[in-house]
Amino acid sequence: MSIDPAFLGRHEITTSDAMENFGLRIGEQLQAGDLIVLTGPLGAGKTTFTRGLAEGLGVRGPVQSPTFVIARTHPSLIEGPPLVHVDAYRLGSAAELDDLDIDFSRSVVVIEWGRPMASAIADSWWDIELVRPVGGADIADEDLDADAPRVVTVERVTG
Repeated sequence: MSIDPAFLGRHEITTSDAMENFGLRIGEQLQAGDLIVLTGPLGAGKTTFTRGLAEGLGVRGPVQSPTFVIARTHPSLIEGPPLVHVDAYRLGSAAELDDLDIDFSRSVVVIEWGRPMASAIADSWWDIELVRPVGGADIADEDLDADAPRVVTVERVTG
């Protein structure tokens, strides 16, 4: 697996542009066979991160949330691996993920909401958790999707 150890640990990302740039810098390091599991609530920046990652990989866009189609494949524009972007929220098991017939060894795969399934599909992966502010006395609901700091934690997991 190929992410520079400098990216491991906790990072505060202050804007959506910075989130996209963080994804871009990670995407530049990825290679076929890399699996990224993204975890975080709605509005945390998972798709924004993936948009940057796609740019770093040099794949065809646009990158949009795959919520309704479950998975989108973005072919490389530079003879690198394709990006497969999966939303596992509505999948009930790793078997359903396996039914998508994803070529994990020849692709870079990003799975949103895939933490419970990761160990059934891979021996190791990058676990990236994005946390955003939640409503409360000091944050109005309309500000939840604004450019507020997100905390991003990057870990290497072996199952």
